[in-house]
Amino acid sequence: MPASPSSSVQAARKAVADRLREIRRDAGLSGSAVALSAGWYKSKVSRLENGVTPPSSADIQAWCRACGAEDQAADLIAAARSADNMYVEWRRVQRSGLRQLQESYLPLYERTRVFRTYCSNVVPGVLQTHAYAMALLRSISTFHETPDDVADAVDARLDRSAQVVRNSDHCFALVLEESVLRHRVGDAETMAGQLGYLLAAMAFPSVSLGVIPFAAERRMWMIETFTVYDEEQAEAELLTARVNVTTPTEVQQYLKAFREFAKLAVYGADARALITAAIDSLG
Repeated sequence: MPASPSSSVQAARKAVADRLREIRRDAGLSGSAVALSAGWYKSKVSRLENGVTPPSSADIQAWCRACGAEDQAADLIAAARSADNMYVEWRRVQRSGLRQLQESYLPLYERTRVFRTYCSNVVPGVLQTHAYAMALLRSISTFHETPDDVADAVDARLDRSAQVVRNSDHCFALVLEESVLRHRVGDAETMAGQLGYLLAAMAFPSVSLGVIPFAAERRMWMIETFTVYDEEQAEAELLTARVNVTTPTEVQQYLKAFREFAKLAVYGADARALITAAIDSLG
């Protein structure tokens, strides 16, 4: 079972909080003394040391200055920022719209050689058609109330996919729940086009596409959509945020989960039959 998606974040933030406590104790100071020096209420020291409140760069600088440990501030600030980057709220990265978010993934996509993606809700972005992506991103933009740059965001997503999916240097192992084929994003014509493209994509040398049938005897329950990039990073998609997992033991759990999902999936003619049945159901 994969760990909770936020466990890496909690561990990273706890490590920063523990280090702040160690610096204070090494300086022989009480929490009250640090608070007095920094001009804070004592309760803030307790919140920072217990990881209740993530420290800002200014907080860390004030803490280290109070403890005579200014030389440790830079490393702590870097560690705190790393922890913040593990849990990224969509509202933070979508302030200016969705196009910039789509473009931000390109360096990661370019350097990744093996993508392992499990999808429990929508067709993975790398195989989305223009109409499907337009309908999906439009609904996301509306729900999150982002600036309307959906058309540009769709173009950015499709440009990114075109650069990597047909590139022989990349390999995409994709496993979808059958429900993904049945959940209608956009109208019937949009879904028919999307499902037809999945059939075509199965012929791409870089793509391995499996579908977990409704009738599969579950040895692994449905979880959030996630992607593992090579074997170094996993990303899980939540309603309010994306969670980037880099702790090796947790990445291994996502790899294990992907292997279990892959065992449940059908491929080739059996997968095509499920996709075709979904097209037929559109009427």
